[in-house]
Amino acid sequence: MNEYTPIVMDHFNNPRNVGIINNHDGMGEIGDPNCGDFLRVFIKVEDNVIIAIRYQIRGCPASIACASVMTELAVGKDLDEAMMIDDMDIVKALGGLPEYKLHCSNLGATGLKKAILNHLARYMSSLKGQNPKT
Repeated sequence: MNEYTPIVMDHFNNPRNVGIINNHDGMGEIGDPNCGDFLRVFIKVEDNVIIAIRYQIRGCPASIACASVMTELAVGKDLDEAMMIDDMDIVKALGGLPEYKLHCSNLGATGLKKAILNHLARYMSSLKGQNPKT
């Protein structure tokens, strides 16, 4: 595993924000839970800001590190800023990844985006039937 940066190894050995948010405001999944890498991201949102983020993952060391650092990049960001986090932001925060592991960063970025989109869909659904303010 000497192909990974010390930052990757730190996030693999000590992953941040692992777990579930039971009363989450949004949840996103990517991958196949029956085979291969799988990520489930939970977010808690207050005043349009991600105040908490947790995840469950099954994957290789690079995937675990990418999910962990993604949570650090996203927490405290407003939803627009968090939607802008992409795979290369994750790679940069980890100090790089081997070329053949770059796809792992997409798992974290996409899982985050899906959780945000799920939150927005739930929010819009909650507004149905309400009269818009004039």
